[in-house]
Amino acid sequence: QVQLVESGGGLVQAGGSLRLSCAASGRTFDIVRMAWFRQAPGKEREFLGVWRADALDYYADSVKGRFTISRDSTKDTVYLQMNTLKPEDTAVYYCAARSTSGGRTGYSEQDEQGYPYWGQGTQVTVSS
Repeated sequence: QVQLVESGGGLVQAGGSLRLSCAASGRTFDIVRMAWFRQAPGKEREFLGVWRADALDYYADSVKGRFTISRDSTKDTVYLQMNTLKPEDTAVYYCAARSTSGGRTGYSEQDEQGYPYWGQGTQVTVSS
């Protein structure tokens, strides 16, 4: 089992920046993907990007160039740096993880069903 805890959300003005953190604990040694999703009110959960243990990070077109994922392996923590924020970025942001022992590796890494482990979410509100 893997436990995930997000932090760093809050209220920011348009054009500003925020950095979200996702700390993993438990069986972290075989995590192969850590992804970020978001869900705005009335909308489906949206894939944003993924850290890959064995390849380069991958981002959705909607955030490419504005959002960056990084990982501190010493802390088992993944970060989502969000720059040039827009009001339409307002949402609850979730991190998710996939491990070799957790299964679901047959799903696309952009599919939320491919991640058995989820954090509780953190609210990001961007004011205009």
